[in-house]
Amino acid sequence: MTHRLVLALLLALLSTAGHAACDTGLAERMHAKLHPRQALDHERAVCQPWRGLAGRFIVVLPLPRPASEPGVTQFDLDVLVVQQADNGNTERARIVSRVFQPSALSEDAVRISEIKVDSARYVLAADARAFGLRIVRQGSSRVNPYSNETLTLYVPQGPKLAKVLDELETTLERGEWDANCEGNFVTVHSSLSIARSTSHGYADLLLRQTRTETRSSAQGEDCVTHERPAKFSSQILRYDGTVYRTAKGTASD
Repeated sequence: MTHRLVLALLLALLSTAGHAACDTGLAERMHAKLHPRQALDHERAVCQPWRGLAGRFIVVLPLPRPASEPGVTQFDLDVLVVQQADNGNTERARIVSRVFQPSALSEDAVRISEIKVDSARYVLAADARAFGLRIVRQGSSRVNPYSNETLTLYVPQGPKLAKVLDELETTLERGEWDANCEGNFVTVHSSLSIARSTSHGYADLLLRQTRTETRSSAQGEDCVTHERPAKFSSQILRYDGTVYRTAKGTASD
């Protein structure tokens, strides 16, 4: 129970931090300029400085679409690289690169808890530096707890943003229990780093995964949790000239 409570608190804190990142009003200005007739999900909009690039910001605009069926919400996603004016005036901000993705995200019983920018140094080539977009999701079922996080990588190519890695699942927590004690849980954590080898001009990516499984059961008046030995795996993701492809399964497999 403790690890699930900690996860819920962490997700709540991250959501607050993501919202605070847009207090400059840059996301709202980009929304008014590009999508004046479409609503903006202010809670999950993101604007964050791109570290190492002076005056450059990454802006993410989640735009809910009209409901197509009860209980389901779809979002268009506009991802922008924006250059701020030297004086910081957001009204003079200039869009450098952009990709608009219709119906990119959806949520139902599994909610999108947060959209956040990963500005780690994903240097794929001398003239290609990527940034990441992480989507955190959380299920609503108490007896079937579920949460995951996916990573998408974008590379500016002139006025366009190229999506070179599409929603790689990097974190997974799921389980099934009786809401009292008896149950099974699976946790997978992954890390992505730049490899020394290259494919089609871009650096290969090294994906490392750690998978743990636990089982809780009642023993008298106590609830005892047994953890199986962790399983470790790794794989190389190679660029095929358009996107990075996985050679085998992701975290959920």
